[in-house]
Amino acid sequence: MLSEPRSGRLAAWGNALLAGLVSPDDAVLAVVGDDAVHRVEGLPGESGPVGLTLALGRLRRLGVTGLRVALPAPGHPLGLSGPPDFNARALDAEEAVVCHGAALGLVPEVYEAGPAGDVHVEVVWHCLAVREAPPADVPSLGEAERELAEALRDATQVLSRLDVAGSGPVAAAAIDAYRARAERGREVLAPGYPPRAVRVLELAQRVGTLISVAHESGHGGAVSASEMSGRTEALRPVERTARRAQVAAYNAFVEERERGAR
Repeated sequence: MLSEPRSGRLAAWGNALLAGLVSPDDAVLAVVGDDAVHRVEGLPGESGPVGLTLALGRLRRLGVTGLRVALPAPGHPLGLSGPPDFNARALDAEEAVVCHGAALGLVPEVYEAGPAGDVHVEVVWHCLAVREAPPADVPSLGEAERELAEALRDATQVLSRLDVAGSGPVAAAAIDAYRARAERGREVLAPGYPPRAVRVLELAQRVGTLISVAHESGHGGAVSASEMSGRTEALRPVERTARRAQVAAYNAFVEERERGAR
């Protein structure tokens, strides 16, 4: 979950909409992206699934003033605050959006249909009750940036020493190609986010691509069991740090507004 998660798009553009910085049409277009359609199910006051435009308006009337992201993984409930039912669904999806101002959260369920080469994707966001408590293990932007720089340096040194695919010029070219595709025709974050959040998210996504390249390109020179184990151990903490940084970046909008209100 180190590319652009759907929860990140919903939180970022939902925050911009709630702040009056973008129109509902522009926000929904950005959230849906290449998917066919997004709907929200279980929204208080609605008897069935509704479209994103209506759902975001309903959330505002319910008192929601901001949206945060959770990117949990086994053993790491990053961004979650409970209860167990919501946490379990978020962990299964590997992502969720948690509302600020109302005890609600949204977990995506993705459906694919159609023949090969013509698959369309529909997303249903399940609206569930959440516990109003501080989210788990979310760093500040400053902490995330420092952690990410250190983790990237340490992991690169280990991967280079093991001659692991993903640590040299081929990986650099793959990362640059990924960034060009990812940035073509889209903003990294929605309007209203601080420049530091954009910088942290870009670095987190770059690190995520390095991890993906290392995983997908085989064992490289790490031919022994101990070397392969070393590669896995090197990637695990940097992947965790990259997820923490992503959450910090997406949540920066709400965090800054909270600080300004104090």
